[in-house]
Amino acid sequence: MKKARMILDKDYQISQIDKRIYGSFIEHLGRAVYTGIYEPSHPTADRLGFRKDVIDLVKKLNVPIVRYPGGNFVSGFNWEDSIGPRELRPKRLDLAWKTTETNEVGLHEFCQWAKEAGSEVMYAVNLGTRGPDAARNVVEYANHKGGTYLSDLRVKNGAKDPFNIRLWCLGNEMDGPWQMCAKTAAEYGRIANEASKMMKWVDSSIETVACGSSSSTMPTFGEWEYKMLDECYDNVDYVSLHRYYGNPHNDTNDFLASSMDLDEFIKTVASICDTVKGKKHSKKKVHLSLDEWNVWYHSNQQDQKLYETEPWGSALPLLEDVYNFEDALLVGLMLITMLKNADRVKIGCLAQLVNVIAPIMTSKMGGAWAQTIFYPVMQASAFGRGISLMPQITCDRFDTKHYTDVPVVDAAAVLNDDESVTIFAVNRDLKDDVLLTLDMRAFGDMKVVSHLIMHHDDMKAVNTENNPNEVVPFEACATKAGEPVKLAYASWNVIRLSK
Repeated sequence: MKKARMILDKDYQISQIDKRIYGSFIEHLGRAVYTGIYEPSHPTADRLGFRKDVIDLVKKLNVPIVRYPGGNFVSGFNWEDSIGPRELRPKRLDLAWKTTETNEVGLHEFCQWAKEAGSEVMYAVNLGTRGPDAARNVVEYANHKGGTYLSDLRVKNGAKDPFNIRLWCLGNEMDGPWQMCAKTAAEYGRIANEASKMMKWVDSSIETVACGSSSSTMPTFGEWEYKMLDECYDNVDYVSLHRYYGNPHNDTNDFLASSMDLDEFIKTVASICDTVKGKKHSKKKVHLSLDEWNVWYHSNQQDQKLYETEPWGSALPLLEDVYNFEDALLVGLMLITMLKNADRVKIGCLAQLVNVIAPIMTSKMGGAWAQTIFYPVMQASAFGRGISLMPQITCDRFDTKHYTDVPVVDAAAVLNDDESVTIFAVNRDLKDDVLLTLDMRAFGDMKVVSHLIMHHDDMKAVNTENNPNEVVPFEACATKAGEPVKLAYASWNVIRLSK
């Protein structure tokens, strides 16, 4: 059995954790909205047509913020299509996903859904086919109290009180050639600057997120961030990062090491932000919004067949990855990486929330169930509130095809508000358990009060509608005071300590 050691000190702190890192994402894509969160004929549907069984699962995740309505979708979206009487809303071709959007669920409905789900809306504006004028108009419609054409129109449409949307995305992945009206870094930076400036003139309390590179693998990565921020640094608050990982070649060691790439991505973008800060002699620090992150690769071939057989259909089953146990381990590792970078990553949106590369799945007129990746997110959101500590970990290391010096144990630690400590840890070793010694000398007499673990002998095990509990957390054997904590091979662990 391998051994590892972790030293924690309450004075060695990374940052207060922004609860918004546990956010998610709903795009008008596939079955995320229609037969996902919304299905009026479903037995559990409420008066607005929203599935209560889905809302119950979302509440278990305790999602503080949901990015909406896109995604690639937003770059061709007219926000005005989504307000007013449903029977008068136009149906539009969605060029991003080659489907037809009915606009049956729009701004009012989604804000109501978010309220029922205990969340807030992170709204994206179209800086693809549209621009700053439409952006400032939707802020006025959503947030201005009344007395103007647009705010009074909101009241006429049934919302007397403003929606008070505080966080706004300035477009989506505008560097991508797949994006409608993609732009160069200078073009986008200029438009984002003017949009953010005008939006904040309408409501000075809002914050805005500028588009970073759509991936660290883009040929313009780095150059894009620098040139874009050079145009808009003074008027934006966050830069977005998008990152997905897959295991198409079935190399689990390499797959589980890929969270190291995420760590490098975060640190690189933060350094570029600070470079522009220095160039401008600014006192302002721009933080990061990891507003798309997940595992994504299972559904790629399936989606191409759907486009060919059902062109321009509605609510097609697109991007419906079925997640296995090893995917849950990587999602846990990505959460650990975010917590260890809590000083810069202030917003995170697991992409997405329901059906589309999601922790929650539904069947039409049927059930809703949690995929394997649901549980690390749920536990991090529940127990990862407070101050992120700086763990010092000593353990064995190994190399993979793309990564070197990979630690067998990766972990984050949180000093919770009640002075308890929560450790999130993954044992990457696929064969050997690890005995983890916890050095908590600065905390006094602490003991393990709970050790929740996710572990399965089959790395490809999945949860299904008929078997939703194949991969779920369970309480590990109790650890006696002063003894090391056993981390089973290939496992996600939530260790809670208290005096």
